[in-house]
Amino acid sequence: MNSNRRDFIRIFPAAGAGLLIGQAAFAQAMVDEKDAQAAALGYVADATKVNKTKYPKYTTEQLCGNCQLYQGKAGAAAGPCALFPGKQVAMKGWCSAYVKKP
Repeated sequence: MNSNRRDFIRIFPAAGAGLLIGQAAFAQAMVDEKDAQAAALGYVADATKVNKTKYPKYTTEQLCGNCQLYQGKAGAAAGPCALFPGKQVAMKGWCSAYVKKP
């Protein structure tokens, strides 16, 4: 019985460290503005750099962070977007698919 307990005490910290390392490995990459889909949607990581001539409907209130498609947590600098599976967008970013959250 004691050997099982010792094994548990020896293995448990290593398993916890392994889980933490594993989570870092699954961190999602940021969307590259030069990505074909991102470029087609006019995505920019900084909404102040939107081409206002090309996208005249853009307003300064439109940010990824308050878009219906943004799936990140409130206050996070970046989060997942339904348009870019497996990648994150900047909360202060913008694209032409913006839809205001209700």
